[in-house]
Order: sequence, then structure tokens, then C-alpha cells
Amino acid sequence: MSDRADATAILLAAGLGTRMKSRWPKAMHPLAGRPMLRHLIDSAASVFERVVVVLGPGMEALAPVAAPWPVVIQSDRLGTAHAALQAAHAFGNGDVAVLYADNPLITPDTLRRLLAARAATGTDLALLAMRPADPARYGRLITEPDKAGGETVRRIVEYAEADAAERAIGLCNAGVLCADATRFAGWLARVGNDNAKREYYLTDVVALAAAEGGIVRHVEAPEEELRGINSRAELADAEAVVQRRLRRAAMESGATLVAPETVFLSVDTVLGTDVTVHPNVVFGPGVSVGDNVEIRAFSHLEGAMVGDGAMIGPYARLRPGTVVGAGAHVGNFVELKATTLGDGAKANHLAYLGDCSIGARSNIGAGTITCNYDGVSKHRTRLGEDVFVGSNATLVAPVSIGDRGFVAAGSTITEPVPDDALAFGRARQDTKPGRAIPLRARLKKDKV
Repeated sequence: MSDRADATAILLAAGLGTRMKSRWPKAMHPLAGRPMLRHLIDSAASVFERVVVVLGPGMEALAPVAAPWPVVIQSDRLGTAHAALQAAHAFGNGDVAVLYADNPLITPDTLRRLLAARAATGTDLALLAMRPADPARYGRLITEPDKAGGETVRRIVEYAEADAAERAIGLCNAGVLCADATRFAGWLARVGNDNAKREYYLTDVVALAAAEGGIVRHVEAPEEELRGINSRAELADAEAVVQRRLRRAAMESGATLVAPETVFLSVDTVLGTDVTVHPNVVFGPGVSVGDNVEIRAFSHLEGAMVGDGAMIGPYARLRPGTVVGAGAHVGNFVELKATTLGDGAKANHLAYLGDCSIGARSNIGAGTITCNYDGVSKHRTRLGEDVFVGSNATLVAPVSIGDRGFVAAGSTITEPVPDDALAFGRARQDTKPGRAIPLRARLKKDKV
């Protein structure tokens, strides 16, 4: 639900991101399991009524990320002002803001402050600014007092063109602009390309607005939100920012992270009340955890649901399609894939359970595996309630074990086991009294 019914956000995502050294568009690279473009879309969509994404040619992979918002193609990459102008037909009648896909950390609160600054009496153009720790590569805002008693931005000077006094200015341009749609479109159409790269730069709009006597206000936000992502190193820095936000939100919502800096969350991770997460746990996309769950160290969860009171790990892996019931236990070196582990069921150590349904209170012994793949297709294994499976059992799917079934240790099960049945699927043991003595003697002789 957007805050402003008359505002439009134009998101520029046509950049190739050559410094990323990737076959994928820069805006496709993920932060906390979600493409950076989607982070910006989600923030913008919570504030603006409309969102339009500008892509470059050959960037079809980003179109589904933008959905359901419309996409405009910048056929020729002629600069940021040219890119924004391609979406002029979608500006609407209210305010329009231009943002960048490689600035995915801007918060909805900052966007609201930008719109509020634009809505203030007499403001013709609003922009975002920051005071970075190292301002060297950023353009500086040149301001002067205005007739209303505030200060207006007269121009933006790039670092390479700035003199010593201008370089000493700490207030830097973040690139995001907001103005009335009609005036913005007019300024964009007048931007020239008289520069070394022969490109049309969005920042030139500031000088055009000032030349008309317009008031240009700036809104300061933390560098953490506004710095761009142009390389893998900067992507890693941004990931650290997102993780700090997610960890803080999780703890404020009632989860305990024993060593927060070692826990990695996805944007959509849901942790219930009184969840305890031990060190070095990774949550991939699509994980939902109920209340009073304990997730022990070095576990990895993705695409899984964990019920109230369950215990996971240490060293457990829950893969997509897994549902762990209330009070169930998944122990060390246990892997579940597309498996439902019923309420109170246990698989405490050293097991692989794939494409499997396990009933309530069943127990899976150490070393048990489900053989779910025949080289062509996947098959399911079904276990009823209160089933006991002994250690080192092999369950060859498709196969089923009825309620209260008992599978002896070391068995290979290939046929259905009825309710309350005891199943053996192993060779009979043959014991030879005294034969260990000559065998040991022969082995020692052979070793010499």
C-alpha cells in the first residue's frame, strides 16, 4: 500500500555493471537472497503509487524481477537523464522521483522525507544528499541562502572538476531527484551532452532548475543507505548492511541470536517468538520458523517450515519443501529434502530423508537413508505414525511403512510394511566358533 496516490518512482536499471565482472545485469545480483532491484522496488512501492523500471537492451532476465510493475527499454545507453526521459510518458500528474537500481538500501522513511521536502512550500526540486566518510569520488552540492531563509542547491560539481574549496565540502550528491512531473520532463528534455562522455546526465537537472530561479532542497540520509554498488566488494559491504538490519529486526521481534554477526538471514526469513539461533546458522530464502524453536550451530535452512518447539541441528540441513512438525527433532548431520517430519518425530543423527512423509512420533535411526532417485525419476517414501526405523536402514522408494511398523537395524526395505509389522531385510548372520584365531594368524603372515 503506497503512501502517496499521486507520486511515481522511476527506477533506472539499465546499467551493465562492468565492474561486477558478471554475465548478469548488476541489478540482478542478490542481497539477502533477493535481487538488489527488488529491494529498491519494495521500498519504492510502499511509498509511491506507481513504479516504472527502465532497463537496457538484452536485460530480459530483469523483467520478471520488476513484475508486476511496467518496464521501459532504453535502447541506447546515452546517460541517466536519457534513461529517465524514456519513462516520461509514465510520469503521471503528480511528483516523480528518479532512483537507481544500484542504490537498493534506501529505506521507505528516507523516500517519505524526500517527498515531504518536495511538498514543502516553494520547493521546486528535492534531492538526496549524504556526508560519506570518504567523499572523494562523489559530486559536491554547492548551496547558497535563499529568500525563504533556508538554503538552496545551485549546482552539483563533480570531484574531478572541483577546486580545492569545493572538494573540502562534505555534503555530497546521492543522485536521487524528485520534482513535479511536468517540470521534470521539461528539464530532462533540455539536458545536453556537452561533456567528455557525450552523455546526458541527470544531475544537470539541478542547474536547469536553479537557472529558472527554482528552489532546490536537499534531504540528508546516512551513507549506508545511499552509497552505490558497482563491484563485488561493494556488494559484500551492502550485504553486511542488510544483514545487520535483518538481525536487528529479528531480535526486536523476540528471537535470540546468540552470536548475531555469524547468523545470515534472507529478506523473507520469519522467526517466531522465543526462537534461539546458535552461531553460524544460514537461512536461505523461504524459511518460516515457529515459536520456541532452537536452531543449533552450523545448520542450513532453505525453503523449509519449522513447527513450534522443534529442535534443529547442530549441523542439520533442511532443503526446499521440508516441513518439520511441532516438537520434532532434526539432529546433527541430518538432511531433509521435500520431506514432512511429523509432530514429535525424531531423526537425531546421520540420516538422509528425501521425498518422504514421516508420521508423528516416529523415530529414524542413525545412518538411515531414503533411496528416492532411480536415475530418472524421484519417488516417495511414506512412514506412518509411531514407526521405529533402526540404524543403517535403507528405504528404497516407492515404499511405505504402516503405523507402528518396526524396521530392524541394517535392513533394506523394498516392499510395503503393514501396520504393527516387524520387517527384516538383511542377510542372516553366520557365526563360526574359534575361526578368528587361524584367520588372524593368516592375516599377520600375509602382512609380513
